[in-house]
Parts: sequence; structure tokens; C-alpha cells
Amino acid sequence: MNILERYHAMEYGPAPEARNEADAWLAGRDFSKALFIDGAWRAASGGKTFETSEPSSGKLLAKVSDAGAADIDAAVAAATKALPKWSASSGYQRAKVLYAIGRAMQRHQRLFAVLETIDNGKPIRESRDIDVPLAIRHFIHHAGWAQALDKDFPGHKGVGVVGQIIPWNFPLLMLAWKIAPALAAGCTVVLKPAEFTPLTAILFAEICERAGVPKGVVNIVQGGPEAGGAIVNHSGIQKIAFTGSSEVGKIIRKATAGSGKKLSLELGGKSAFIVFEDADLDSAVEGLVDGIWFNQGQVCCAGSRLLVQEGIAEALIAKVKTRMSRLRVGSPLDKNTDIGPLVDATQLDRVKGLVAEGARQGAVCWQPDAELPSSGYYHLPTLATGVSPANILAQEEVFGPVLATMTFRNTEEAIELANNTRYGLAASVWSENVNLALHVAPQLKAGVVWVNGTNMFDAACGFGGYRESGFGREGGREGMFEYLAAKLPLGPVIKQATISAQPVEQADGAAIDRTAKLFIGGKQVRPDGNYSLAVATAKGKLAGEVGFGNRKDIRDAVSAARACKAWPEATAYNRSQVLYYLAENLSGRAGEFTARLTELTGATPKAAQEEVDQSIERLFLYAGLADKFEGRVHQPPARAVTLALHEPVGVVGIVAPDNAPLLGLISLIAPALAMGNTVVAVPSERYPLLATDLYQVIEYSDVPAGAINIVTGRTAELAGVLAKHDDVDGLWVFADAETCAKAEAWSIGNLKRIWSGNGRSLDWASDETAGDALLRRAVEVKNVWVPYGD
Repeated sequence: MNILERYHAMEYGPAPEARNEADAWLAGRDFSKALFIDGAWRAASGGKTFETSEPSSGKLLAKVSDAGAADIDAAVAAATKALPKWSASSGYQRAKVLYAIGRAMQRHQRLFAVLETIDNGKPIRESRDIDVPLAIRHFIHHAGWAQALDKDFPGHKGVGVVGQIIPWNFPLLMLAWKIAPALAAGCTVVLKPAEFTPLTAILFAEICERAGVPKGVVNIVQGGPEAGGAIVNHSGIQKIAFTGSSEVGKIIRKATAGSGKKLSLELGGKSAFIVFEDADLDSAVEGLVDGIWFNQGQVCCAGSRLLVQEGIAEALIAKVKTRMSRLRVGSPLDKNTDIGPLVDATQLDRVKGLVAEGARQGAVCWQPDAELPSSGYYHLPTLATGVSPANILAQEEVFGPVLATMTFRNTEEAIELANNTRYGLAASVWSENVNLALHVAPQLKAGVVWVNGTNMFDAACGFGGYRESGFGREGGREGMFEYLAAKLPLGPVIKQATISAQPVEQADGAAIDRTAKLFIGGKQVRPDGNYSLAVATAKGKLAGEVGFGNRKDIRDAVSAARACKAWPEATAYNRSQVLYYLAENLSGRAGEFTARLTELTGATPKAAQEEVDQSIERLFLYAGLADKFEGRVHQPPARAVTLALHEPVGVVGIVAPDNAPLLGLISLIAPALAMGNTVVAVPSERYPLLATDLYQVIEYSDVPAGAINIVTGRTAELAGVLAKHDDVDGLWVFADAETCAKAEAWSIGNLKRIWSGNGRSLDWASDETAGDALLRRAVEVKNVWVPYGD
């Protein structure tokens, strides 16, 4: 075959990457002593090992130390011992260490790339050109954050000892995403790589030795579920960072409930790849190849759902099939290979099973006519057409080279289909009309949206999901916050409320009876159960009665909050005006609220007046910040800008404390509203009349119906209902420790964002409990990548 014939046939001869250096490294290391703890190599205390094999052949690569609970104890002890000195070191000192790690990795980047390909099965082009350079970029980028920490994050300190658990699909890159910001923040680390892919983490530990990382600052423990469970449940760890499946993420959320551990989860996805009729189809096809067949589809943000506009569907599918027929499946060390093996036989069996089930449910599964290598865990790229929105291939994360295709008629239907998933990690929008693309991007429930591109990542730009794709961000400024803590001034310990109402004396006087109802959908409504609770004055007399809200009342309130589109779609300026108006109207009734506070809490008139004044001031503060707490524009080293947009979390449940019952309630509701969230609030159980007195203020302050909903009742019961409700997107709970822990554990249904006081309230009068600290909890950060240039 001559050159011209070879060009037209797109056939290439073998172009293998040399592996002799990697094989020499494998042969020269004792992997039975692969635990890196306190700067030294050791065997597992129980002497156990596990095997890691080469996906392209199934051949054994190494038998690696399998850490147990005792080894995790030793690693945490080492990290704890190293923490004071490391966290007290200057930003410049930490920056030098991070820079040294990055530079040392650069000197050995080909070894890293070949080891990654041998151990994981991804094509060498991806390891060499994407994974390793990006990992290096993270360490050098975060060296800058280390030195800028005091200036850019005033009042914040590293959270402490961090437990990190990473997956097998991007072993080195996920390690870098986790360790770099932790070290920059002044944290120490105990990291567990995946069992399938331990090798580059071991090489990285060697780099830490060479780069002068102090002993105990980085501890890397190879192991399986026992090691992972020991990290999650260890009392000496202050934060858990996990990347992996949504199922395991939910287990970790439940396991850490009530522990006070900070938690970030980067989980699964079912990302939409949306192609509009005005898109450049050839570019879209190339983007699709990158979106779903990159790393054999073993990517959490893989564009595994192709949504294509009806008018171009036939033409695009034809182009996709032609391109698929030219994808080269083979040895991952061959530089011409597009698709390597899946990581393990179990993963191959899972992918095959899902494809078979998708076909049974009506999908037409097409594969190119190509031969697979005789050994290894290979799967042909697969295109599923005729996929219904309920098909398993449209709903479940396959984590393999399988593309499910659906069509849409118009923009609204495209958005609806894209959001028809419990996940929310990423999406890709293809259109030559940038106005259309930027109209669609904010409406997609995804943490990352690429315009006319896919799988773009950078250390300067946050990455993370919505919904069951987890919470927290990795990379950029928002990623640094995951490893930092600001000590908010604590209020009193919250005691669990009594189960039954305390009898109260009848009030004196002959005032006309007032019935305090619930406030749902902009109306005062009776509770579903038609029960009420007595509210006592500080002197034990009857102050009034409030509705005894139950599960159905919370259901109605959440429905009203979800149906309220006027508030989240309002401009920040309009929300600002409404909050100013609320403050104005509350000010007009300041005397009434002062009297009510004195009557219920026994506070002096002066103290009560101060709380009312502070409440008005808080409303004023958040009114002013509503159009000022904005996102950023990042400039990654690519022909693109990344718009880090602040978006509302959605429906936020708020469980307010008894201390400072008016100020505490407003301090929580106001920032949530300022950022465009709708609210279902459970006010102080002991002093709910302060919330019911707000109804009229809300009614004549131009607040859209459903933006604020208030359900009075038992804190513990209603907090539990909010936690279990899958249409609640975030929950802020200031209640007793048991209620907080249960709320966190019960939140796993949709992995809602939880902010818990862990049994303590805050000092609501302090400046630290106002402003950015609360506004950050009221937003999701969506990173929209917009390319430019020819």
C-alpha cells in the first residue's frame, strides 16, 4: 500500500510508545511496601496485598500493599503531627513545595504517562497530552494560591487533616485535583487511590520525597473498601473529599452525618451533548468523539446523551457513524489508538449488560464493523438510536463507550430533555449562534457547560456538579474554599425541644383573637391537620396559637416554592428593590416587633429594639449585595474564557434557631432570597409568632407568591421532612445535634446541599454571620466555557 492509498484508507502502522522505563520502574520497586506514611514506605500492618493488572492484556502488574484500619490510624496520626508546622508555614514556603512537586513531575512526565496508560488502559495520547500536563498545571497553579491565601481569603484557615478518596478513571489527575489545593490551604493529607490504578500514586509519593514535602504532610495509602471506610469514619479527619459513584457518595454522606466533617463529593453524570440545527456538524462530530469516546467513555462528565434537533438528525447520525467506523481500537500504548480497553473485566461486563438492557427496552444499538484485540477488556464504540427518555441508556451512567441519541424540536424541548436526569455534572451546547448558546447554558442544571467544545478543564476553573452529581467544586477560587474554613462565632448549644406542648396560663385582657396560620404560596392558610400549638410569653401566659404544620404542609410549601418562577428569574436589581422594600416595611412596624420580642423572650426593651434594628439592617445589607455578589471571568491557557456564574441553589429549606428568633430567621432567609432562591422556612419552635407577624410585611412588600413560605411546627419533625424531600435543593438547619445529624443522613435521596449547625447556633449579631459567608452557601457556581477565535 502506497502513501496515498494509506492516506485514503486511514490505516496506520503500529506506533508503540516505549515502555522499557516503566517496566524497569515496576521491576525495581517492592510493592509489598507501597504505603507512604510519615515520609516512609511500609507494608500493610496486616501483611495483605491486592493485585493490579494491565487492562490491555489482563497480565499482573504488581501485588500492592492493602491498607487496613491500623494503617489508616498511622497515616492520620502522621498527618495530625505534621499539621501544626505545615499550616503555620508561610504561603511562600508552601508555594515553593508545590512548585517543586510540579517541576519534579515535569522531569518525569513521560514515565507518569506510560505508567498511567499501562495501569488504566487509556490511550497514551491522552495520558501524555492531557492527564499529566493538567496534573502538573494544578500544582504550579496552586503554588500561587498558597502565597496569595491571606490576601484572597482573609479570615480563612486550612480545615485540618483531609481524607481523600479518588477513582480509577483519572488516577493522577484526580490526585492532583485533590492534593494541590489541600496543600496550598495548609492542610495535611491522607489519600487513597483506587485499587485498579495505584501505580502513578506510588510514583507521585516518590516525587514528594524528592521535592522536599515535609514528613506526614502527604500520606498515600493503597487499599480497598476497608481503607476507604476507615478514612471516612476516622474521628481525626476534618474533611472528606471523594470522587466516584453517586451510590458510594450517598453512603459517605450518611456516614459523615453529624460528625462535623466538611464534605465535597464529585460524583456521576449523564451529560447532555446538545446539537442545534445551525451548528457546524463536522465540528460537532469531532466534539462528540472527544465527549463520549475519550478515555473509553469512562469519564464522569462524558457527553453520553446526544440531543440533536430533528431537522439535522439524519445527517448528523450519518456523520457520526462514518466517524465511528474510523476510530481505532487497540493497544493503548500505540500512538494511533483512539479507544483502549476498559479498566477491568467487571467494568466490561457492566457495560455489556447495560447495552443489552437498553436494546431490550427498545434502543437500536449500532457498532462499527471492527475487530477487537484478542486479549484485554475491549468494547466497541456503540451508538444507540431510538432511545426513549426513560431508557436505561438515557438515565443510567454507563461509564463506557456508549452514546444514547434522542431528538428535539425546539429550544425549550432541548432544555427539558437535557434536564431530565437526576445528575447535573456537565453539558455541551453546539450552535453557531452564541446568543442561543448563552441563552441555553444558564437553564441547564449542570455545574459545567461547554459551548462548541467539550471536556475542557483547567486548574483556574471550577469543576463540579448539581443534584446527584455531588456538591463542592474542584479547581479555581471556589475549589480553594473546599479546603478552607472561617470560624463563625458560635451561639448557644441548642437543646432538643420537648415532645408535648407545655400548658400555659390564659392571657389577661379582652383582645380580639388572632389566628396565626401558615404562609404558603403568598397566602395565609390553615395547616393540613387543623391542629395548633400554644405559644407562651416569657411569663408563662398564652401569647397565641400557631398552626401545627406537618408533612403535607411542607409538601405544599415546597410545591409553591418550586412553582415560583418570578423570583429566580427576576434581575438581581429587582430582587434588591424588593428586599429594600421589606426592610422599609419592617422598619415601619419596628415598635410592634420590639414589643413582641420583649413579650415572648423576656428581653429588655432596649435589647429587643437592638435585635429589630439589626434585622432591618440585615435586610438592607442583603438588598445591597443582591446585585454585587457576582461571578468571575477566568482566562484559562486556551482560546476560551470561562464564565463562573453565580446561580441560585433552588428551593432552600431553612430551619431557624430560638436564639435571636427574629434576627436569626432574617439572617438566614435574606441571603437565600438575595441570590434568587425560593425559601421554605421553619421558624423558631419556641417563638414562632415573630415569624407569623412577618406575614403581613411580606404580603405588602411585593414579594412574589411562593418566594417565601413559612411553616410553623415542631422543628425536628419538619426538618426531617425537608431533608427527605427530593424537590428541596438545599437545607440550612440550626437545631439540636440529633436533628442536624438526621437531616444530613436523610438528605441522601437527592444529595441536597446541607449546612448544619451541628447542634450549635451562631452569634447572629456578629458581623461574621453576615455577607459573603452566607451568600456563598446560597449559590451554585456554574462554569460556562466560551471559545473564541477562528
